[in-house]
Amino acid sequence: MKNTIALFGGFIFSALFSTTALASGDVSLASTPIDLTHHWVGWAALAVFFIAYVLVIFEEQIHLRKSKPVMLAAGLIWIIIAVAYNIEGQSGAIKPAIEHNFLEYSQLFFFLLVAMTYINAMLERGVFDALRLWLVKQGYSYRALFWLTGILAFFISPIADNLTTALIMCAVVLAVGDKEPRFVAIACVNIVVSSNAGGAFSPFGDITTLMVWQKGVVEFTEFFHLFIPSVVNFLIPATIMHFAIPHGKPGAVSAGNIGMKYGGFTIVILFLMTIATAVSFHNFLHIPPVFGMMTGLVYLQLYGYYLGRKSHSWSHGISIPPGSKEDPYKFDIFSKIAKAEWDTLFFFYGVILAVGGLGFIGYLGMASEFIYGELGATNANILVGIMSAVVDNIPVMFAVLSMNPDMSHVQWLLVTLTAGVGGSLLSIGSAAGVALMGQARGQYTFFSHLKWTPVIALGYGASIWVHLAINS
Repeated sequence: MKNTIALFGGFIFSALFSTTALASGDVSLASTPIDLTHHWVGWAALAVFFIAYVLVIFEEQIHLRKSKPVMLAAGLIWIIIAVAYNIEGQSGAIKPAIEHNFLEYSQLFFFLLVAMTYINAMLERGVFDALRLWLVKQGYSYRALFWLTGILAFFISPIADNLTTALIMCAVVLAVGDKEPRFVAIACVNIVVSSNAGGAFSPFGDITTLMVWQKGVVEFTEFFHLFIPSVVNFLIPATIMHFAIPHGKPGAVSAGNIGMKYGGFTIVILFLMTIATAVSFHNFLHIPPVFGMMTGLVYLQLYGYYLGRKSHSWSHGISIPPGSKEDPYKFDIFSKIAKAEWDTLFFFYGVILAVGGLGFIGYLGMASEFIYGELGATNANILVGIMSAVVDNIPVMFAVLSMNPDMSHVQWLLVTLTAGVGGSLLSIGSAAGVALMGQARGQYTFFSHLKWTPVIALGYGASIWVHLAINS
Protein backbone atom coordinates (compact mmCIF):
# COMPACT_ATOMS: atom_id res chain seq x y z
CA MET A 1 0.00 0.00 0.00
CA LYS A 2 1.23 3.46 -0.69
CA ASN A 3 0.45 6.18 1.85
CA THR A 4 -1.78 3.84 3.62
CA ILE A 5 -4.09 3.85 6.13
CA ALA A 6 -3.52 5.52 4.15
CA LEU A 7 -5.47 3.99 6.37
CA PHE A 8 -6.77 5.08 8.27
CA GLY A 9 -6.46 4.91 5.63
CA GLY A 10 -7.59 5.21 5.17
CA PHE A 11 -8.07 5.32 7.11
CA ILE A 12 -7.41 7.24 9.33
CA PHE A 13 -6.09 6.56 9.11
CA SER A 14 -0.28 11.18 10.99
CA ALA A 15 1.28 13.14 13.56
CA LEU A 16 4.84 13.45 12.89
CA PHE A 17 6.97 16.40 12.27
CA SER A 18 10.35 17.62 13.19
CA THR A 19 10.21 20.99 14.90
CA THR A 20 10.99 24.35 13.48
CA ALA A 21 14.03 24.25 15.70
CA LEU A 22 15.35 21.29 13.77
CA ALA A 23 14.24 22.58 10.41
CA SER A 24 15.91 25.94 10.77
CA GLY A 25 18.80 24.93 12.98
CA ASP A 26 17.44 26.62 16.10
CA VAL A 27 19.97 27.03 18.90
CA SER A 28 17.67 25.18 21.31
CA LEU A 29 19.12 21.91 20.08
CA ALA A 30 22.56 22.96 18.94
CA SER A 31 24.47 25.62 20.83
CA THR A 32 26.32 26.57 17.65
CA PRO A 33 24.44 25.25 14.62
CA ILE A 34 26.60 24.18 11.71
CA ASP A 35 25.41 25.14 8.24
CA LEU A 36 26.05 22.02 6.17
CA THR A 37 23.90 22.98 3.19
CA HIS A 38 26.94 23.70 1.01
CA HIS A 39 29.15 21.05 2.60
CA TRP A 40 29.86 17.56 1.25
CA VAL A 41 27.78 16.24 4.15
CA GLY A 42 24.71 18.07 2.88
CA TRP A 43 25.17 16.95 -0.70
CA ALA A 44 25.73 13.35 0.41
CA ALA A 45 22.58 13.43 2.56
CA LEU A 46 20.53 14.77 -0.36
CA ALA A 47 21.91 12.08 -2.66
CA VAL A 48 21.07 9.33 -0.18
CA PHE A 49 17.52 10.61 0.26
CA PHE A 50 17.01 11.01 -3.50
CA ILE A 51 18.17 7.46 -4.26
CA ALA A 52 15.98 6.06 -1.49
CA TYR A 53 12.93 7.86 -2.75
CA VAL A 54 13.46 6.76 -6.32
CA LEU A 55 13.36 3.20 -5.00
CA VAL A 56 10.13 4.01 -3.16
CA ILE A 57 8.51 5.36 -6.34
CA PHE A 58 9.38 2.16 -8.22
CA GLU A 59 8.26 -0.15 -5.41
CA GLU A 60 5.73 -1.96 -7.59
CA GLN A 61 8.25 -2.57 -10.37
CA ILE A 62 11.23 -3.76 -8.31
CA HIS A 63 9.20 -5.46 -5.56
CA LEU A 64 11.22 -3.82 -2.79
CA ARG A 65 9.14 -2.74 0.20
CA LYS A 66 9.15 1.04 0.51
CA SER A 67 10.19 0.98 4.17
CA LYS A 68 13.58 -0.57 3.46
CA PRO A 69 15.27 2.18 1.42
CA VAL A 70 13.97 5.05 3.57
CA MET A 71 14.96 3.35 6.84
CA LEU A 72 18.46 2.83 5.45
CA ALA A 73 18.53 6.43 4.22
CA ALA A 74 17.54 7.71 7.67
CA GLY A 75 20.38 5.79 9.28
CA LEU A 76 22.97 6.90 6.72
CA ILE A 77 21.93 10.57 6.87
CA TRP A 78 22.27 10.77 10.64
CA ILE A 79 25.56 8.88 10.54
CA ILE A 80 26.94 11.43 8.07
CA ILE A 81 25.67 14.31 10.22
CA ALA A 82 27.15 12.77 13.36
CA VAL A 83 30.55 12.42 11.69
CA ALA A 84 30.54 16.10 10.73
CA TYR A 85 29.51 17.25 14.20
CA ASN A 86 32.06 15.01 15.87
CA ILE A 87 34.80 16.51 13.70
CA GLU A 88 33.64 19.98 14.80
CA GLY A 89 33.51 18.92 18.46
CA GLN A 90 29.73 19.31 18.78
CA SER A 91 28.70 15.69 19.18
CA GLY A 92 26.36 16.62 22.03
CA ALA A 93 23.91 18.23 19.61
CA ILE A 94 23.12 14.99 17.78
CA LYS A 95 21.46 12.96 20.53
CA PRO A 96 18.71 15.49 21.48
CA ALA A 97 17.99 16.11 17.78
CA ILE A 98 17.44 12.42 17.04
CA GLU A 99 15.53 11.84 20.28
CA HIS A 100 13.17 14.70 19.45
CA ASN A 101 12.35 13.23 16.03
CA PHE A 102 11.97 9.75 17.46
CA LEU A 103 9.62 10.95 20.23
CA GLU A 104 7.38 12.57 17.65
CA TYR A 105 7.48 9.42 15.53
CA SER A 106 6.51 7.26 18.50
CA GLN A 107 3.30 9.27 18.92
CA LEU A 108 2.40 8.68 15.28
CA PHE A 109 3.34 5.01 15.52
CA PHE A 110 1.06 4.17 18.45
CA PHE A 111 -1.80 6.30 17.15
CA LEU A 112 -1.82 4.46 13.84
CA LEU A 113 -1.22 1.08 15.45
CA VAL A 114 -4.44 1.44 17.45
CA ALA A 115 -6.36 2.62 14.39
CA MET A 116 -5.05 -0.27 12.28
CA THR A 117 -5.90 -2.76 15.03
CA TYR A 118 -9.52 -1.60 15.08
CA ILE A 119 -9.76 -1.70 11.28
CA ASN A 120 -8.37 -5.25 11.24
CA ALA A 121 -10.81 -6.27 13.96
CA MET A 122 -13.73 -4.93 11.91
CA LEU A 123 -12.42 -6.69 8.82
CA GLU A 124 -12.18 -9.98 10.73
CA ARG A 125 -15.71 -9.57 12.13
CA GLY A 126 -17.00 -9.06 8.57
CA VAL A 127 -18.27 -5.49 9.07
CA PHE A 128 -17.11 -4.31 5.66
CA ASP A 129 -18.06 -7.57 3.95
CA ALA A 130 -21.61 -7.14 5.23
CA LEU A 131 -21.77 -3.65 3.72
CA ARG A 132 -20.32 -4.85 0.41
CA LEU A 133 -22.71 -7.81 0.11
CA TRP A 134 -25.70 -5.64 0.92
CA LEU A 135 -24.78 -3.23 -1.86
CA VAL A 136 -24.25 -6.01 -4.38
CA LYS A 137 -27.65 -7.57 -3.65
CA GLN A 138 -29.64 -4.36 -4.19
CA GLY A 139 -29.61 -4.54 -8.02
CA TYR A 140 -28.72 -0.90 -8.65
CA SER A 141 -27.99 0.44 -12.14
CA TYR A 142 -24.44 1.25 -13.21
CA ARG A 143 -24.99 4.96 -12.73
CA ALA A 144 -26.61 4.47 -9.34
CA LEU A 145 -23.68 2.31 -8.24
CA PHE A 146 -21.25 4.93 -9.53
CA TRP A 147 -22.80 7.58 -7.27
CA LEU A 148 -23.49 5.29 -4.33
CA THR A 149 -19.93 3.95 -4.11
CA GLY A 150 -18.56 7.46 -4.51
CA ILE A 151 -20.78 8.98 -1.82
CA LEU A 152 -20.16 6.13 0.60
CA ALA A 153 -16.41 6.43 0.02
CA PHE A 154 -16.63 10.16 0.73
CA PHE A 155 -18.41 9.68 4.06
CA ILE A 156 -16.70 6.51 5.27
CA SER A 157 -13.11 7.62 4.64
CA PRO A 158 -13.17 10.36 7.33
CA ILE A 159 -13.54 7.57 9.90
CA ALA A 160 -12.01 4.52 8.25
CA ASP A 161 -8.95 5.50 6.24
CA ASN A 162 -9.21 6.32 2.56
CA LEU A 163 -7.32 3.17 1.57
CA THR A 164 -9.61 0.72 3.35
CA THR A 165 -12.66 2.59 2.12
CA ALA A 166 -11.45 2.54 -1.49
CA LEU A 167 -10.76 -1.20 -1.38
CA ILE A 168 -14.25 -1.95 -0.06
CA MET A 169 -15.99 0.16 -2.68
CA CYS A 170 -13.80 -1.25 -5.44
CA ALA A 171 -14.80 -4.77 -4.39
CA VAL A 172 -18.43 -3.78 -4.98
CA VAL A 173 -17.61 -2.32 -8.40
CA LEU A 174 -15.68 -5.42 -9.45
CA ALA A 175 -18.46 -7.75 -8.27
CA VAL A 176 -21.10 -6.10 -10.43
CA GLY A 177 -19.04 -4.77 -13.32
CA ASP A 178 -17.11 -7.82 -14.44
CA LYS A 179 -18.77 -7.58 -17.88
CA GLU A 180 -18.43 -3.80 -18.20
CA PRO A 181 -14.74 -2.80 -17.90
CA ARG A 182 -15.49 0.80 -18.87
CA PHE A 183 -17.72 1.13 -15.81
CA VAL A 184 -15.05 -0.39 -13.57
CA ALA A 185 -12.36 2.00 -14.81
CA ILE A 186 -14.43 5.18 -14.34
CA ALA A 187 -15.95 4.04 -11.05
CA CYS A 188 -12.47 3.36 -9.66
CA VAL A 189 -11.34 6.87 -10.62
CA ASN A 190 -14.41 8.22 -8.83
CA ILE A 191 -13.69 6.14 -5.73
CA VAL A 192 -10.10 7.37 -5.54
CA VAL A 193 -11.19 11.01 -5.85
CA SER A 194 -14.07 10.68 -3.36
CA SER A 195 -12.11 8.77 -0.71
CA ASN A 196 -9.25 11.28 -0.84
CA ALA A 197 -11.69 14.21 -0.73
CA GLY A 198 -13.56 12.69 2.20
CA GLY A 199 -10.34 12.12 4.09
CA ALA A 200 -9.31 15.77 3.74
CA PHE A 201 -11.86 17.23 6.15
CA SER A 202 -11.17 14.87 9.06
CA PRO A 203 -8.08 14.35 11.24
CA PHE A 204 -8.71 10.61 10.92
CA GLY A 205 -9.20 10.54 7.17
CA ASP A 206 -5.58 10.69 6.05
CA ILE A 207 -2.09 10.56 7.48
CA THR A 208 -1.42 14.17 6.53
CA THR A 209 -4.53 15.52 8.28
CA LEU A 210 -3.58 13.56 11.38
CA MET A 211 -0.12 15.13 11.26
CA VAL A 212 -1.61 18.62 11.05
CA TRP A 213 -3.99 17.94 13.95
CA GLN A 214 -1.39 16.50 16.29
CA LYS A 215 0.95 19.35 15.41
CA GLY A 216 -1.73 21.65 16.83
CA VAL A 217 -1.85 23.83 13.73
CA VAL A 218 -5.56 23.12 13.12
CA GLU A 219 -8.03 22.21 15.85
CA PHE A 220 -10.35 19.22 15.48
CA THR A 221 -13.54 21.15 14.71
CA GLU A 222 -11.73 23.46 12.28
CA PHE A 223 -11.16 20.59 9.87
CA PHE A 224 -14.87 20.69 9.08
CA HIS A 225 -14.34 24.10 7.49
CA LEU A 226 -12.94 22.02 4.62
CA PHE A 227 -16.13 20.03 4.19
CA ILE A 228 -17.66 22.17 1.42
CA PRO A 229 -14.37 22.48 -0.54
CA SER A 230 -14.00 18.69 -0.25
CA VAL A 231 -17.54 18.18 -1.55
CA VAL A 232 -16.71 20.42 -4.52
CA ASN A 233 -13.52 18.47 -5.15
CA PHE A 234 -15.56 15.26 -5.36
CA LEU A 235 -18.72 16.48 -7.11
CA ILE A 236 -17.27 18.35 -10.09
CA PRO A 237 -15.31 15.42 -11.60
CA ALA A 238 -18.03 12.95 -10.57
CA THR A 239 -20.72 14.97 -12.35
CA ILE A 240 -18.69 15.08 -15.56
CA MET A 241 -17.72 11.39 -15.39
CA HIS A 242 -21.37 10.49 -14.81
CA PHE A 243 -22.14 11.00 -18.50
CA ALA A 244 -19.50 8.45 -19.49
CA ILE A 245 -21.04 5.70 -17.36
CA PRO A 246 -22.94 3.13 -19.45
CA HIS A 247 -26.72 2.87 -19.09
CA GLY A 248 -28.42 -0.26 -17.87
CA LYS A 249 -28.05 -2.58 -14.92
CA PRO A 250 -25.51 -5.31 -14.26
CA GLY A 251 -26.70 -8.90 -14.45
CA ALA A 252 -27.66 -10.88 -11.38
CA VAL A 253 -24.72 -11.32 -9.03
CA SER A 254 -24.28 -14.07 -6.48
CA ALA A 255 -23.26 -12.16 -3.38
CA GLY A 256 -23.09 -15.10 -1.03
CA ASN A 257 -24.55 -15.30 2.45
CA ILE A 258 -21.61 -14.25 4.58
CA GLY A 259 -22.88 -12.05 7.40
CA MET A 260 -21.29 -10.01 10.13
CA LYS A 261 -19.77 -12.08 12.90
CA TYR A 262 -20.81 -11.78 16.51
CA GLY A 263 -19.58 -8.51 18.01
CA GLY A 264 -18.93 -6.70 14.76
CA PHE A 265 -21.33 -3.85 15.45
CA THR A 266 -20.04 -3.55 19.02
CA ILE A 267 -16.47 -3.10 17.76
CA VAL A 268 -17.66 -0.31 15.45
CA ILE A 269 -19.16 1.44 18.51
CA LEU A 270 -15.96 0.91 20.48
CA PHE A 271 -13.96 2.42 17.64
CA LEU A 272 -16.17 5.51 17.61
CA MET A 273 -15.76 5.73 21.40
CA THR A 274 -11.98 5.53 20.92
CA ILE A 275 -12.05 8.42 18.46
CA ALA A 276 -14.19 10.41 20.92
CA THR A 277 -11.70 9.65 23.68
CA ALA A 278 -8.75 10.84 21.59
CA VAL A 279 -10.57 14.04 20.63
CA SER A 280 -11.63 14.70 24.23
CA PHE A 281 -8.11 14.13 25.57
CA HIS A 282 -6.79 16.63 23.05
CA ASN A 283 -9.52 19.30 23.27
CA PHE A 284 -10.44 19.29 26.96
CA LEU A 285 -7.47 17.87 28.83
CA HIS A 286 -4.76 19.10 26.45
CA ILE A 287 -3.24 15.62 26.39
CA PRO A 288 -1.73 14.32 23.12
CA PRO A 289 -4.39 12.37 21.17
CA VAL A 290 -2.22 9.24 21.12
CA PHE A 291 -2.95 8.72 24.81
CA GLY A 292 -6.66 8.75 24.05
CA MET A 293 -6.12 6.17 21.32
CA MET A 294 -4.12 3.91 23.63
CA THR A 295 -6.89 4.19 26.23
CA GLY A 296 -9.38 3.26 23.53
CA LEU A 297 -7.34 0.16 22.73
CA VAL A 298 -8.20 -1.06 26.22
CA TYR A 299 -11.88 -0.98 25.24
CA LEU A 300 -11.14 -3.51 22.51
CA GLN A 301 -8.94 -5.58 24.81
CA LEU A 302 -11.68 -5.82 27.43
CA TYR A 303 -14.25 -6.74 24.79
CA GLY A 304 -11.80 -9.33 23.47
CA TYR A 305 -11.69 -10.78 26.98
CA TYR A 306 -15.50 -10.98 26.98
CA LEU A 307 -15.45 -12.76 23.60
CA GLY A 308 -12.81 -15.10 24.96
CA ARG A 309 -15.11 -16.09 27.81
CA LYS A 310 -17.93 -16.68 25.32
CA SER A 311 -15.57 -18.77 23.19
CA HIS A 312 -14.67 -20.86 26.22
CA SER A 313 -18.36 -21.50 26.87
CA TRP A 314 -18.89 -22.46 23.22
CA SER A 315 -16.02 -24.94 23.28
CA HIS A 316 -17.61 -26.64 26.29
CA GLY A 317 -21.05 -26.79 24.69
CA ILE A 318 -22.56 -24.22 27.05
CA SER A 319 -23.39 -21.46 24.56
CA ILE A 320 -23.83 -22.67 20.98
CA PRO A 321 -25.86 -20.51 18.55
CA PRO A 322 -28.24 -22.55 16.34
CA GLY A 323 -26.57 -23.88 13.21
CA SER A 324 -23.11 -22.77 14.29
CA LYS A 325 -20.33 -25.08 13.08
CA GLU A 326 -17.40 -22.82 13.96
CA ASP A 327 -16.68 -20.83 17.08
CA PRO A 328 -18.35 -17.45 16.38
CA TYR A 329 -16.69 -15.83 19.39
CA LYS A 330 -13.05 -16.68 18.71
CA PHE A 331 -11.12 -13.43 18.81
CA ASP A 332 -7.45 -12.67 19.42
CA ILE A 333 -6.60 -8.98 19.68
CA PHE A 334 -2.89 -9.59 19.33
CA SER A 335 -3.43 -11.24 15.97
CA LYS A 336 -5.13 -8.00 14.88
CA ILE A 337 -2.12 -6.01 16.06
CA ALA A 338 0.18 -8.40 14.22
CA LYS A 339 -1.72 -7.73 10.98
CA ALA A 340 -1.07 -3.99 11.13
CA GLU A 341 0.57 -2.48 8.05
CA TRP A 342 4.10 -2.70 9.41
CA ASP A 343 5.72 -1.69 6.15
CA THR A 344 3.80 1.59 6.30
CA LEU A 345 4.67 2.20 9.94
CA PHE A 346 8.37 1.63 9.29
CA PHE A 347 8.15 3.77 6.16
CA PHE A 348 6.97 6.63 8.36
CA TYR A 349 9.96 6.08 10.61
CA GLY A 350 12.33 6.38 7.67
CA VAL A 351 10.60 9.47 6.30
CA ILE A 352 10.46 11.28 9.65
CA LEU A 353 14.08 10.61 10.55
CA ALA A 354 15.44 11.23 7.04
CA VAL A 355 13.54 14.48 6.46
CA GLY A 356 14.33 15.49 10.04
CA GLY A 357 18.02 15.02 9.24
CA LEU A 358 17.76 17.19 6.14
CA GLY A 359 16.03 19.81 8.26
CA PHE A 360 18.81 19.64 10.86
CA ILE A 361 21.35 20.23 8.11
CA GLY A 362 19.43 23.35 7.07
CA TYR A 363 17.76 22.42 3.80
CA LEU A 364 14.18 22.83 4.98
CA GLY A 365 14.91 26.35 6.15
CA MET A 366 16.31 27.16 2.70
CA ALA A 367 13.33 25.56 0.98
CA SER A 368 10.89 27.49 3.16
CA GLU A 369 12.54 30.81 2.33
CA PHE A 370 12.30 30.14 -1.39
CA ILE A 371 8.93 28.39 -1.71
CA TYR A 372 6.95 30.44 0.78
CA GLY A 373 9.04 33.59 0.56
CA GLU A 374 9.31 33.91 -3.20
CA LEU A 375 6.15 32.19 -4.45
CA GLY A 376 3.80 33.27 -1.68
CA ALA A 377 1.72 31.07 0.61
CA THR A 378 -1.19 30.41 -1.78
CA ASN A 379 0.96 29.42 -4.76
CA ALA A 380 3.25 27.37 -2.53
CA ASN A 381 0.35 25.46 -0.99
CA ILE A 382 -1.20 24.77 -4.39
CA LEU A 383 2.20 23.45 -5.49
CA VAL A 384 2.27 21.16 -2.44
CA GLY A 385 -0.89 19.46 -3.69
CA ILE A 386 0.51 19.00 -7.19
CA MET A 387 3.73 17.58 -5.74
CA SER A 388 1.63 15.14 -3.71
CA ALA A 389 0.40 13.60 -6.95
CA VAL A 390 3.96 12.62 -7.88
CA VAL A 391 5.70 12.31 -4.53
CA ASP A 392 4.06 10.71 -1.52
CA ASN A 393 2.07 13.37 0.35
CA ILE A 394 3.45 12.28 3.73
CA PRO A 395 7.04 13.52 3.30
CA VAL A 396 5.71 16.61 1.52
CA MET A 397 3.43 17.53 4.43
CA PHE A 398 6.10 16.55 6.95
CA ALA A 399 8.50 18.95 5.25
CA VAL A 400 5.92 21.77 5.35
CA LEU A 401 5.30 21.19 9.06
CA SER A 402 9.04 21.10 9.66
CA MET A 403 9.52 24.37 7.78
CA ASN A 404 6.66 25.85 9.85
CA PRO A 405 6.27 28.83 7.47
CA ASP A 406 4.70 31.97 8.88
CA MET A 407 1.28 31.95 7.22
CA SER A 408 -2.32 32.58 8.15
CA HIS A 409 -4.75 29.99 9.48
CA VAL A 410 -6.60 29.96 6.16
CA GLN A 411 -3.34 28.98 4.44
CA TRP A 412 -2.75 26.13 6.90
CA LEU A 413 -6.23 24.86 6.06
CA LEU A 414 -5.41 25.28 2.37
CA VAL A 415 -2.26 23.15 2.54
CA THR A 416 -4.19 20.54 4.52
CA LEU A 417 -6.75 20.43 1.71
CA THR A 418 -4.28 20.39 -1.17
CA ALA A 419 -2.04 17.72 0.35
CA GLY A 420 -5.11 15.56 0.95
CA VAL A 421 -6.76 15.84 -2.46
CA GLY A 422 -3.77 16.59 -4.69
CA GLY A 423 -2.89 12.90 -4.86
CA SER A 424 -6.08 12.26 -6.83
CA LEU A 425 -4.55 13.91 -9.91
CA LEU A 426 -2.65 10.70 -10.71
CA SER A 427 -3.36 7.08 -9.86
CA ILE A 428 0.08 6.80 -8.23
CA GLY A 429 -0.54 9.91 -6.12
CA SER A 430 -2.37 8.23 -3.25
CA ALA A 431 -2.55 4.94 -1.40
CA ALA A 432 -6.08 4.45 -2.68
CA GLY A 433 -5.02 4.77 -6.31
CA VAL A 434 -2.05 2.44 -6.01
CA ALA A 435 -4.12 -0.19 -4.21
CA LEU A 436 -6.94 -0.08 -6.75
CA MET A 437 -4.52 -0.52 -9.65
CA GLY A 438 -3.60 -3.82 -8.06
CA GLN A 439 -7.15 -4.81 -7.12
CA ALA A 440 -8.67 -3.97 -10.52
CA ARG A 441 -5.58 -4.91 -12.50
CA GLY A 442 -6.00 -4.43 -16.23
CA GLN A 443 -9.22 -2.43 -15.87
CA TYR A 444 -8.15 0.50 -13.70
CA THR A 445 -4.70 1.61 -14.84
CA PHE A 446 -2.41 4.63 -14.74
CA PHE A 447 -3.58 5.73 -18.18
CA SER A 448 -7.28 5.11 -17.54
CA HIS A 449 -6.92 7.51 -14.60
CA LEU A 450 -4.74 9.95 -16.54
CA LYS A 451 -7.54 10.30 -19.09
CA TRP A 452 -9.62 12.02 -16.39
CA THR A 453 -6.82 14.09 -14.85
CA PRO A 454 -7.99 17.37 -16.51
CA VAL A 455 -11.45 16.86 -15.00
CA ILE A 456 -9.96 16.06 -11.59
CA ALA A 457 -7.72 19.12 -11.88
CA LEU A 458 -10.84 21.21 -12.49
CA GLY A 459 -12.27 19.94 -9.21
CA TYR A 460 -8.92 20.56 -7.52
CA GLY A 461 -8.84 24.18 -8.65
CA ALA A 462 -12.52 24.74 -7.80
CA SER A 463 -12.10 23.36 -4.28
CA ILE A 464 -9.21 25.77 -3.67
CA TRP A 465 -11.26 28.70 -4.95
CA VAL A 466 -14.24 27.73 -2.77
CA HIS A 467 -12.03 27.37 0.30
CA LEU A 468 -10.47 30.80 -0.18
CA ALA A 469 -13.92 32.30 -0.84
CA ILE A 470 -15.73 30.93 2.22
CA ASN A 471 -12.96 30.49 4.79
CA SER A 472 -10.87 33.63 4.35
